[in-house]
Amino acid sequence: MKRTFSTELSYVIGIVILALGVAFMEKPDFGVSMVVAPAYILHLKISQTYSFFTFGMAEYTLQAVVLIIMIIVLRRFKVSYLFSFLTAVIYGLILDQCMVLVSHINMDTMALRILYYLIGMLLCSMGISLLFHTYIAPEVYELFVKEISAKYRWNIHHVKTCYDICSCLVGVVLSFIFFGFGVFRGVKLGTIICALINGTLIGFCSKFLEKHFEFKDTFQLRKYF
Repeated sequence: MKRTFSTELSYVIGIVILALGVAFMEKPDFGVSMVVAPAYILHLKISQTYSFFTFGMAEYTLQAVVLIIMIIVLRRFKVSYLFSFLTAVIYGLILDQCMVLVSHINMDTMALRILYYLIGMLLCSMGISLLFHTYIAPEVYELFVKEISAKYRWNIHHVKTCYDICSCLVGVVLSFIFFGFGVFRGVKLGTIICALINGTLIGFCSKFLEKHFEFKDTFQLRKYF
């Protein structure tokens, strides 16, 4: 018999696990995921001058820009869009704490770096899977894909793929602009590996969750999202 899992709790745990996974992937310096690469590179550049500008701040700052672009493209604004930005801010704050936590972990050997990178990818996949099982507004990245595909009636998986590719290209361009042509910061071999297996890992995690849990709302808040 499946156990009941709160959709609201799924949101909270999903954000925490996702943030922790990103922190684990950043530490070994094999490259972050395509989605967060532009924000990470902005963080690396701006923090050289303004040390207070954290990875988390870069995340919700960039997501604010993506949200504005989405509103311009769609030519409409919904109050519910603000909840996605709020999610981005919450995620950014948690990410900064996870970065501090992971910074104390020893990753001196190549074996440990690989191990923790794989752990990071698995955590990210589980976090995203949990967020798929909640009605609460996702981050702006996911909202952008959802809204654009709905407006133009495009296949959401194709839109997601295009978005990921564009995000990767933006990351590469920013790396070249900020650190010199041919210098890859944030986008490395690990980024490519993550892109190839991330979808499979998310699918595996989703199947595991759906096999063992039944997701139900604890509070009557779905209509607000």
